[in-house]
Amino acid sequence: MSEDYELMADWYNMHSDSIQSYIYMMVRDYQQSEDLTQETFFKAYKKLHTFHGEASEKTWLFSIAHRTTIDYIRKRKTVFMFKDVSAVDNEGSAGNPETMFVLKEENVELLQALDELKPSQKMVIIMRKIKRFSIKETCEILGWSESKVKSTLHRAILALEAKMKDRGVTYEEITY
Repeated sequence: MSEDYELMADWYNMHSDSIQSYIYMMVRDYQQSEDLTQETFFKAYKKLHTFHGEASEKTWLFSIAHRTTIDYIRKRKTVFMFKDVSAVDNEGSAGNPETMFVLKEENVELLQALDELKPSQKMVIIMRKIKRFSIKETCEILGWSESKVKSTLHRAILALEAKMKDRGVTYEEITY
């Protein structure tokens, strides 16, 4: 077995569940999220020679997953939302990956409101608040400047709070 193959297998074991949950939030199709996760790791394996460690392997893999997912969405020319899907991210936990997507009653309103945001706002909230990437990592994954990440996140949170208020959910009840 090659060294590259073993490295990718390790990375797959460490990061595939988290990447799949991100993709699932974007496409709302479990089978498609599995396929796009596999495609992400296949692309990473093919491009492993371009990884020089400037970013963490997780950030590098998420940037590939992000581009792969955006390409898929563009090809489909459909806006995918993720209503009624939990934002639970059991990163690092053992168990069935399907358990990451179990509906949590308290998240339904938040996720429905998140679906109503602009795609760029939705992406930055997923990256920063749900997946918990740093600003630097978010910049690397999305290919944005730090100021764009910060300003988009600020506007996204204000828009999300307004949508939640319209639903009768107060700011203190919002957990992200």
